[in-house]
Amino acid sequence: MKFGVVVFPGSNCDYDSYRAVKDSLNQQVEFIWHGDEDTSGFDAIILPGGFSYGDYLRAGAIASFSRIIASVKKFAENGGFVMGICNGFQVLTESGLLPGTLMLNTNLRFICRDIYLRTENDSTAFSSELSGGEVIRLPVAHNQGNYFCSDDVYHRLNDYGGIIFRYCTPGGKTTEDANPNGSRDSIAGIMNERGNVMGMMPHPERYVEDLLGGTDGIKIFGSLVNANTGRADN
Repeated sequence: MKFGVVVFPGSNCDYDSYRAVKDSLNQQVEFIWHGDEDTSGFDAIILPGGFSYGDYLRAGAIASFSRIIASVKKFAENGGFVMGICNGFQVLTESGLLPGTLMLNTNLRFICRDIYLRTENDSTAFSSELSGGEVIRLPVAHNQGNYFCSDDVYHRLNDYGGIIFRYCTPGGKTTEDANPNGSRDSIAGIMNERGNVMGMMPHPERYVEDLLGGTDGIKIFGSLVNANTGRADN
């Protein structure tokens, strides 16, 4: 499987994602500059965390108009896998590849700590290596991670199983205290209706080996490899 990691001015998790794919998954991976337009040859594209274009206007807003995002949209339309992490999630909502928006955290502070996630849907290309209800631990680092959407979008997400992860306690309960940013219904990660585009605020690429502090993140990347293998077999 071949991954592409998009690099924007201000990306700071591009190398983390690159190393997660290359060293922990032993998969092919290349960087894609934001001014490029060629996405041919890739099976999955990662929009990494960071502060694309300095997060001016709104986080991810300027990046959503970059040349590469126009190509990523076509890539997704053709069935390619797209994963947006933190700022990448913000870019996906700003560009319309995912519904809703990411607002300022309710405490109006930058949050950087470990949190717990409950797996809401384990039958997706991004979560098949997890079990339904399984709790994982990942770090977050964001100022605008408060996911908001209209009632119509929220009901639609629930109808097609688009909510993949929710913030929770270590025991798996969704509580106000376990929700670090005020996201609607503790939503931490969603996918599109087709099931090939996913955005999440926590950073799976930072927890792919024990040396980094945890390994739960590798299950998310590994799920994508499995999904691509299964697609190639069909």
